[in-house]
Amino acid sequence: MNNTTSSISPTQRAGTRDFIGPALALLAWFGILLQLWLSLRKGKTLADGLLTYVGFFTVLTNIFVALTLTLPVYTPATRLGRFFESAQTSACAATSIALVGMGYHFLLSHVWAPQGLQWLADVVMHYLVPASYCAYWLFVLQKPSLPWWSPLAWSTYPVLYFAYALVRGAALGVYPYYFIDVTSIGYGGTLRNASGLLLGYVLVGWLFLGVVTMIGRYRTQLSE
Repeated sequence: MNNTTSSISPTQRAGTRDFIGPALALLAWFGILLQLWLSLRKGKTLADGLLTYVGFFTVLTNIFVALTLTLPVYTPATRLGRFFESAQTSACAATSIALVGMGYHFLLSHVWAPQGLQWLADVVMHYLVPASYCAYWLFVLQKPSLPWWSPLAWSTYPVLYFAYALVRGAALGVYPYYFIDVTSIGYGGTLRNASGLLLGYVLVGWLFLGVVTMIGRYRTQLSE
């Protein structure tokens, strides 16, 4: 099948990536810095505001996404630049930010009604960045074929966050989310909720792999 009008050449895709990637990086850093400013203002002290800020999976994952969009551009020859440019790292970032968006929509949006600039920061970090980065990763970034077990490897990131949240919560007596709040639901309820979220994370990762495979086959058919 020869359909040069509907297929996208690698050069065109690279041009799209070079335009969209920096725009997404600006969006992500805007949300990150806006939320940092809001957190510092709300904190009793600067240290208190910063400690609260770095406790949220949303914040850390938006930073993760921003780094995958920034470091490969400005430090491509460094170890960090190559790490954040790798297919496995960007795929982990896409799956993680998808969990941020879905988790907020289904688990948090009904118990949280931000106003003003906090509403803007929430929309950017929970909706705009997740949706745009996932679309960018699925349809714009060129990726090699990733093995089926990749989502299991990516799940190291949320598992490490969960361990961090537990240690931080035990030390401070404050947990970032009600569904992992040991003081309210105990360790049993916290582990059940975390296990359910982890299962959802892996399933989303496998869904992404399936979509990428279908997109690759479609593009191959167009180029034949």
